[in-house]
Amino acid sequence: MDLNNIIQEEFESIEAYLNNSLSNEDLQIFENRLQNEDGLAAKVEDIKTVLKGIETQALKEQLDIFHNEMISTEKDTDVSEPKVKSLQWRKIAVAAALIIAAGSFWFLNRDSNEQLYAEFYSSDPGLPTTMSSTKNYEFYKAMVSYKQGHYNEALKTWTNELKTKVDNDTLNYFVGSALLANKKESEAISYLEEVTKQDNSVFKSEAFYYLGLAYIKNDNLEKAKEYLQKSDFTKAKDLLKKLN
Repeated sequence: MDLNNIIQEEFESIEAYLNNSLSNEDLQIFENRLQNEDGLAAKVEDIKTVLKGIETQALKEQLDIFHNEMISTEKDTDVSEPKVKSLQWRKIAVAAALIIAAGSFWFLNRDSNEQLYAEFYSSDPGLPTTMSSTKNYEFYKAMVSYKQGHYNEALKTWTNELKTKVDNDTLNYFVGSALLANKKESEAISYLEEVTKQDNSVFKSEAFYYLGLAYIKNDNLEKAKEYLQKSDFTKAKDLLKKLN
């Protein structure tokens, strides 16, 4: 986007065109220019993008700052009004371009993280359900619900059991797994982290891997790399290669 070759008057005429506020005569003149004037169509697209950017809250906050600066400039200098207006337009245009560029980068980066998550995430298959055993019957009943995709039912049982078994790595791991499967990645993190604190947990490597994925979904790549490096999963190493 090149805004430096768009003067204030041209911006206003393009803005009027985009807002459908030109008279019939002016509209015909402008459309003739669009057909015959090199570069005008590109300027129209640039201004359309800028106007969309101005609607964002971030840019509104910047405009408040620039507005205050312009008031100060008018008081402290003898610059004529057209020059002050032009200066203000330049600052607004540059701010819009920067914010739009930053926003585009953020959205592209977020899309990339979403794609990585979708590519590498698959829910934990769960444990074999030995329902014939009376011991831990409720746990395995919840495991059946988990395997059937009824994550809220499983979570209700497992989180209730965690109230009296707060350090149980199996419960923490499967609560975290159920939350991930239920698209509640942020909530899953604390349970999976609890598993990683227990040196003898058989779920430790899995917990590191799923923590890495949860942080990717939350756009925290540094944390994601930190946990993925601690997992023995081959998929964790493959994912790290894509992040580095």
